[in-house]
Amino acid sequence: MADISLIMLAAGDSTRFNLGVKKQFLRLGNEPLWLYATKNLSSFYPFKKVIVTSSNVSYMKKFTKNYEIIAGANSRMQSLKKALKKVESEFVMVSDVARVLVSKNLFDKLIENIHNADCITPALKVADTTLFEHKSLKREKIKLIQTPQLSRTNLLKKALESKKEFTDDSTAIASIGGKIWYVEGEENARKITFKEDLKKLNLPPPSSEIFSGNGFDVHEFGQKRPLLLGGIKVHSSMGVKAHSDGDVLAHSLTDALLGAASLGDIGEHFPDSDIKYKNADSMQLLKEVYLKIKKYGFELVNADISIIAQTPKLKEFKEKITQNIAKILDVDEFRINVKATTTENLGFIGRKEGLAVFSTANLKYFDWTKI
Repeated sequence: MADISLIMLAAGDSTRFNLGVKKQFLRLGNEPLWLYATKNLSSFYPFKKVIVTSSNVSYMKKFTKNYEIIAGANSRMQSLKKALKKVESEFVMVSDVARVLVSKNLFDKLIENIHNADCITPALKVADTTLFEHKSLKREKIKLIQTPQLSRTNLLKKALESKKEFTDDSTAIASIGGKIWYVEGEENARKITFKEDLKKLNLPPPSSEIFSGNGFDVHEFGQKRPLLLGGIKVHSSMGVKAHSDGDVLAHSLTDALLGAASLGDIGEHFPDSDIKYKNADSMQLLKEVYLKIKKYGFELVNADISIIAQTPKLKEFKEKITQNIAKILDVDEFRINVKATTTENLGFIGRKEGLAVFSTANLKYFDWTKI
């Protein structure tokens, strides 16, 4: 049995996907696409090592302990070079997680031809008339290259020493005189690049699970500046002591969203030790967090927010706060509920020394089947 390691490339930013979610975090059932694709390929062979490149190592490690997850880079080639440093096996198989439905049949073709060349790669023939700058090309000479590709590790490492940027392994190895062997590719090994590609593959839909998160924040009065709640000025001078603008509601809701997505807490993302967050607009930080959460495959179901303050009176502001949160998050207003209460003059809040906000947020998986 050949000595092979597997590298799965999952560090891309999905700029061409144009859905606000990274394609590697689309949910197939309960699993992110990158994990689904990795489980599929790794089930075909007892690989010496399985390495997954990532743009968020700590987060992806929460999903599995079975693979080595490492930080990727800004390009496919640079991510691959980093992963290859971890590979000591004679052969290495490299695939993009966006090719999620690679079949056992295609995999076996690669293995069967492992000794025929320095790189074994699947390729599709072109059936349609093909033009380049209005000139017809000989379609029988054109190949559409797919992954996974199976290469001799030492040659792939050598090929990637070049300063030239390669978009696949076969062209890199060919550039140093390596022999390439083509096997017939498959339509199901199509790479998901554009959102329309999802309709061309028979993928399981996301599960309907709901994820809940809680957020709590408290601030002391004592800084003469506007008091902001949900981005709305509720008092002109009753400000709170804080590194940022002190919007306790925005902080609480941000933590609730992060908690539901298992993405840590607000202090990890915006530490108060960082000068760039001095007097920061907390609603913009909330917006930034929600965009990140959407990139990781979630969307808001609803948020319920309780403001606990003896003063100021907030009845006339609740609707404005609700509307502003909905606007910032770009969600329907009915998904946001804002309540206000007092502590009946008990405790530091009752003594009008400060205020607190408790938030609950519910998230669901982005439903890519409805696009």
